[in-house]
Amino acid sequence: MRVRIVRPGELGARETGAWRRLRAASGAPANPFMEPEFTLAVGAVRPEARVAVWWEDDEPVGFFPYEKGPLGRGRAIGFGVSDSQGGVFRPGLRPGAEALLRACGLVFWEYDNLEAGQTPFEGAADESFASPVIDVGEGYPAYEALLRVQSPKFLRTTLAKERKLARETGGLRFVLDERDPAALRTLMAWKSAQYRRTGRGDRFGKQWISALVRRLHEQRAPGCSGLLSVLYAAGRPVAAHFGLRSASVLSCWFPAYDPAFAKYSPGLVLHLRMAEGAAGAGIRLLDLGRGAAAYKDSLKTGELTVYEGAVTRPDPRAVLHRLRRDPVRAAHAYVRARPALAARAREALNTAAALRGDRRTPPAGPR
Repeated sequence: MRVRIVRPGELGARETGAWRRLRAASGAPANPFMEPEFTLAVGAVRPEARVAVWWEDDEPVGFFPYEKGPLGRGRAIGFGVSDSQGGVFRPGLRPGAEALLRACGLVFWEYDNLEAGQTPFEGAADESFASPVIDVGEGYPAYEALLRVQSPKFLRTTLAKERKLARETGGLRFVLDERDPAALRTLMAWKSAQYRRTGRGDRFGKQWISALVRRLHEQRAPGCSGLLSVLYAAGRPVAAHFGLRSASVLSCWFPAYDPAFAKYSPGLVLHLRMAEGAAGAGIRLLDLGRGAAAYKDSLKTGELTVYEGAVTRPDPRAVLHRLRRDPVRAAHAYVRARPALAARAREALNTAAALRGDRRTPPAGPR
C-alpha cells in the first residue's frame, strides 16, 4: 500500500473512474459533494486543494480530498461551503486518523459536515447535527399527501399563497434547471443582500466561492452537476435556489428570494416545486443541509446526521490549532444550545447590520 499526494487537476481518468466506482459501492447516499467532480471544481479555485490517493497492486483504492494550510493545518475540501465531507475508500480499507494525517503532511484536520460512516474521524467529533431530507422516491403526489398529514397548515398556507401570487402577478413559471447566467447573478445578489441584512459574512463576497458556484453552474457530470431552479412571476424571477445534484440526490445549497414578494412566501413555494420537479427528474432525495429552521421541519420526511470536529496527531502545532479553534467553536455551541440566547444573538447581528445602513432582514427562512 502506498499513498500519493496530488493536486485535484492531476487526477487522471483512471483515478476519477475508480473514485466513482468506490463511491457507488459504498452504499451511502449519492451526495454530489462526495464525487470527484466537486473536488476538481474546488481545485480549480483553491490552490491549497490536495487529494491523497491510496494505491494497492497498481490500483487506486482510496481517496481523501482536503485543503492544506500553514503549519500542518488541514480542512475538508471546500470547507465552509461543502455539505458532505470525508474520504472514499475501498471496503475494508480503514486508515487510522493519525496515519492518514501523517501521509498528508498534516497535524490537524477540521471538518464541519462529516458524512456518517467515516470511521477514521467520527470518534473525534465535537458535535453531531441533523441534516433534514425530503424523500420523493415514491413520487411528488405521495410526498404532498404526507405533508397533508404531517404539516397540514404549512401546506395549505403555502399553496394558497402560491395561488395568490399567480393570480396577482399574471401567472407563475417554474424552471428546474435554469441555464441563464443572468438568473444565477440575480440569486447571488439576493443572497449577498440577505447576508448583509442579517449581519453575517457575505459568502459571495469571497472570490473563490463566487467562482466555484459559477463553475459548478456550468458543470455537467453524472455525479455532480450544478442545478439552478427559478420561480418566475410574470416573467420576473421571485425566488431561486442553486444546489448540486447527482443521479438520485439534490443537495440544497443557496436559496434566496426577492424581498419585494416576501408576503407570498416565494421561497417556500419554490421548495415545493423543486420537490415536484426533482421527483420528475428521477431524484429521490433532497438534502436540505444541516441547521435548524422551521421551514425544514415542515418540509422534511426524515434526517441524516453530519458531524463537526477535528482530528490531530501528536505535534506542538496541533495544540496551536486547537487553541485557535476550540474557544470559537465552544462559544458557537453554547449559543446554539440556548434558543433564547441564539435569538438575541440574531437580533444583535440584525441591529449591527441596520446601524451600518442595511435594511432589516425579513423573517428567517426561505420565504
